[in-house]
Amino acid sequence: MSYAPKNFNVWAEIPVRDLDKAMTFYAAATGGALDKVEMGGETVAFFRTEEPGKGVSANLYVGEPGKPDRGVAFYLLIDGGLEAAMARTEAAGGTLLGEVVTIPPGRYVYAADPDGNRVGLFEAAA
Repeated sequence: MSYAPKNFNVWAEIPVRDLDKAMTFYAAATGGALDKVEMGGETVAFFRTEEPGKGVSANLYVGEPGKPDRGVAFYLLIDGGLEAAMARTEAAGGTLLGEVVTIPPGRYVYAADPDGNRVGLFEAAA
């Protein structure tokens, strides 16, 4: 196989129980903004990108959340330093799940959102 795209991850959908509460949590944890929209008869919240409608992003939808100790994890780029994002995450009702991990592209830490989904808070290397 020779298929090697620039990015394999093109979208993520995150199940949450309460869309408004989840929007508040993810805005606090990442330092970013989310926009609530109707799509296909369902209300979802998109993570806003620099150029709306372009770039790789994700959305929240009302559904059954995952488990923080197993299953899929997704990583979100955070604003500012990782330690500040960790503090915001806990203040917004999230739980840190481990220690900071450093890899060549940056640093991350796992957290559980208030619904129990496992998220990697990612700080890109300078």
